[in-house]
Amino acid sequence: MLTTTPPKRRKGAGRQLHGDRITYAVLVLFTVGSLFPLVWTAVAASRTSGRLAQTPPPFWFGGNLFKNLQIAWTDANMGTALLNTTVVAGSVAAGTVLFSTLAGFAFAKLRFRFKNLLLLLVIGTMMVPPQLGVVPLYMLIAELSWTDRLQSVILPTLVSAFGVFFMRQYLSEALPTELIEAARVDGASSSRVIWHVVFPAARPAMAVLAMLTFVMAWNDFFWPIIALTQHGSPTVQVALTGLGRGYIPDQSVIMAGALLGTLPLLIAFVIFGKQIVGGIMQGAVKG
Repeated sequence: MLTTTPPKRRKGAGRQLHGDRITYAVLVLFTVGSLFPLVWTAVAASRTSGRLAQTPPPFWFGGNLFKNLQIAWTDANMGTALLNTTVVAGSVAAGTVLFSTLAGFAFAKLRFRFKNLLLLLVIGTMMVPPQLGVVPLYMLIAELSWTDRLQSVILPTLVSAFGVFFMRQYLSEALPTELIEAARVDGASSSRVIWHVVFPAARPAMAVLAMLTFVMAWNDFFWPIIALTQHGSPTVQVALTGLGRGYIPDQSVIMAGALLGTLPLLIAFVIFGKQIVGGIMQGAVKG
């Protein structure tokens, strides 16, 4: 009778790893450093502008937070600005994810002429500074009578070269070619392959790209300040510029406005943070 000896188990295999004191100290240090700007913004928003000018500056909350928030909400028309920014960021994120996934799938799995050249051109657009296209882009939206309208901010950013490259790299590894061929053999059309095969496989990367694009569109300042005005259809970043005007700007009110513009992102991350992190981890494992 042949007997087989079980393979030796490596020492420490299956055990949960624990960090030492240095690891926890480094994590605490990075956590405090990451939270400090947000906490300082809240502290400054709860003080007066005169107190912020004193030395040393305040390091704890004051009693003017809600007063400054109300002033910033009224003076900057933050209600309209938050609604406009949500529409802009949501539209840009949805469009970027959709078009980047389709283009990434085409570059990753389809065969067509000049594919590598076209991909190189797409990546090459990332090297061009966006400031070079401001003048012709503004002339175009002025010709279309889109000045101070939300579509002037949404449409030019619906497609991202980074998004196309990101989805192409992900689908090259995460989507087996055999799966697409099996769907073709079963008689699936191109649209059905994309809906039932490509989108489910790309879901983790799509979630990550949507998060990154939404945050980027929410915080975008350069192009919206050119295309929009504070009294027309402002986004949050455009509306906040109105708080800094005047002979002596009130720094505490400006900080209160910045806090109002940051809170929706924090709330969204608290609600969807688990799904976002799960999508990132799943994408990392598949990639």
